Amino acid sequence: TMFQTLEIERQNSVVTIWMNRPDRHNAFDETLIAELTAAFQALESDESVRVVVLAGRGKSFSAGADLNWMQRAAGYTIEQNRADARQLATMLRTLAELRQPTIARVHGAALGGGMGLAAACDLCVAATAASFATSEARFGLIPATIGPYVLRAIGARQASRYFLTAERITARRAWELGLVHELTEPDALDAKVREIINALLAGGPQAQTAAKDLIRAVADRPVDDALVEDTAQRIAQIRATPEAREGLSAFLEKRPPNWMES
Repeated sequence: TMFQTLEIERQNSVVTIWMNRPDRHNAFDETLIAELTAAFQALESDESVRVVVLAGRGKSFSAGADLNWMQRAAGYTIEQNRADARQLATMLRTLAELRQPTIARVHGAALGGGMGLAAACDLCVAATAASFATSEARFGLIPATIGPYVLRAIGARQASRYFLTAERITARRAWELGLVHELTEPDALDAKVREIINALLAGGPQAQTAAKDLIRAVADRPVDDALVEDTAQRIAQIRATPEAREGLSAFLEKRPPNWMES
């Protein structure tokens, strides 16, 4: 598929989606949102894809909403605004619930929706030069569609500060908050991303999908009889899969499992 705002690179089972609006700091507009959604949906259905990396061309990862788009939206009716917001919300959810593990490669500014993208990915690797913000309050807006993913990443208590102040968050502070998993010097960013990719490729793909489902199912739930039964059912079901049998056999036979790339 040819995209106006994206570049797609593939290396074996790893796909990197480059947001490619460097002159606009990869800011969101209708086209970028639609193309990201389409790209995520296409990868979701591709069984040969193991890992998805999200990155940005130019100086920024993504500077959030394109101001021209926001100005157009200001003239929309309430129903048009709802439809517009639903498209953004759908894109973020599609990313967050992607079957494959996802990595945000953040080298520069990740502001507003850009911070939402970083939070919606399973892992975030950032360069020390990166910065983050939920900057919406400074425009008289709220970080609504990105809110669930940022809250999941940094918690409600920290979000109560940054949603209200819209302060710029340094890469180190983002790491302290838990948004960033790994912090590296800029020239070591790609090596760290590759290191994490290699770790992901060593795991069973079906198990990783099931692990993502598990996190969504058990996060913030009380440990009651229903939860205990749910977790027991999940492990019982996956133990019986060919992938689990292969993984255990490979370990006992001291050989790589069949999902490992040669």
